[in-house]
Amino acid sequence: MGKVIVVTSGKGGVGKTTSTAALGAALAQRNEKVVVVDFDVGLRNLDLVMGAERRVVYDLVNVIQGDAKLPQALIRDKRLETLFLLPASQTRDKDNLTAEGVEQVITELKKYFDWIICDSPAGIERGATLAMRHADMAVVVTNPEVSSVRDSDRIIGLLDSKTLKAERGERMEKHLLLTRYDANRAQRGDMLKVDDVLEILSIPLVGIIPESMDVLRASNIGAPVTLADARSAPAMAYFDAARRLAGENVPITIPGEKRGLLDKIFARRAA
Repeated sequence: MGKVIVVTSGKGGVGKTTSTAALGAALAQRNEKVVVVDFDVGLRNLDLVMGAERRVVYDLVNVIQGDAKLPQALIRDKRLETLFLLPASQTRDKDNLTAEGVEQVITELKKYFDWIICDSPAGIERGATLAMRHADMAVVVTNPEVSSVRDSDRIIGLLDSKTLKAERGERMEKHLLLTRYDANRAQRGDMLKVDDVLEILSIPLVGIIPESMDVLRASNIGAPVTLADARSAPAMAYFDAARRLAGENVPITIPGEKRGLLDKIFARRAA
């Protein structure tokens, strides 16, 4: 059975959709079968980032309402045979998502895919809670700024209360993905440092994605950055994050700093 990941945040514009696409492509390049699912009904941006906007015929709502079978709505990536997209509807609203319909779709996807990555809409409304409902683990995406971190803290609370795992008394595995990080700006005090974010949110760090125009360029050409420019700094950071999600022990380094994060933490404790 496949593993379900929700990519979520409280604040919009932090890079959830970009991260969903990049992590999905990175895991697919490990020869694992991956589907990315867009839960942002009414907006629908994941198909743009995946370069599949002209190939959308049926969507998640069509499948839930019985207008299409799941295989009809799935779009196979033209670059990676093991990567698929289940798009959101652009003409419906989030009220068209039902708890029963989402459960049925996720259950079916788990039979055929190793990874089901759910791109959650921002905030705490219905679409977001349904996206996280069946998750086995969560990637909480945040920028190193106070408002983003505060909103992520609220999302962590929802993950610990509104998911099936939480209702069964099981621990929800949560990981922090810090995006748009600039070490120089953090040093000047223009944004929070990594240690500050970790102290506030208190969940394990899965990756630090540096601020880079490579991410924007990849989105504009309709490709996950891990496919558009695999040697770029953000792509390498996403590849490492994907390896950590898959259970590998990969050291974390802070972009723009020479010493690894673990070295800094141990040095601070020793002092």
